[in-house]
Amino acid sequence: MDKKNLLTYEGLKKLEDELENLKVVKRKEVAQKIKEAREQGDLSENAEYDAAKDEQRDIEARIEEIEKILKNADVVVEEEVDTDKISVGCQVKIYDCEFEEELTYKIVGSTEANSLKGKISNESPVGKALLGAKVGDTVEVETQAGVMTYKVLEIQRSN
Repeated sequence: MDKKNLLTYEGLKKLEDELENLKVVKRKEVAQKIKEAREQGDLSENAEYDAAKDEQRDIEARIEEIEKILKNADVVVEEEVDTDKISVGCQVKIYDCEFEEELTYKIVGSTEANSLKGKISNESPVGKALLGAKVGDTVEVETQAGVMTYKVLEIQRSN
C-alpha cells in the first residue's frame, strides 16, 4: 500500500497544472524534436536524437510520478483547519529561542515542502515537533545542529 500524500489545495492545483502542461505541451515539443532529429539521417551518431529521447524519458517519468502522487493524494481543506493547534495546512509563527528571531512557516505534506519558500514538511524534524502544539507552547527539536527550542506565537489558516 502506497502512503498517502498530504497536499494543500494550492499544491494539488500546482501538480495538476504541471501534469497538464507535460501531457499537452511538453510531449508535443519533444515529439517534434525527435521527428526533426530523425529527418537528419543516421541515428547512431545523432546527439539531438539522443537528447530528445532522454528528454522524452524524463517527461514520461515525471508524468508517472505526478499521477502516482495524485492517485494517493489526501487534500487538506485549509478552511477547515483547526487553529487551536498546529496541523498540516496552517501557517505558524514561532520564536527561535537560540537565535532570538521570529520565523513563519506553512506546514505542508512532504510533496509540497520547500524551505526556501517557508513551506516545511509535517515529516521534517521541525514540522513533526510542531504538530499538535498550541500557542504559548515551547517545543524542542532534535536537529543535526543540536537541540533547538521554539515557542509557538501564532497559528492561522494559510489561505
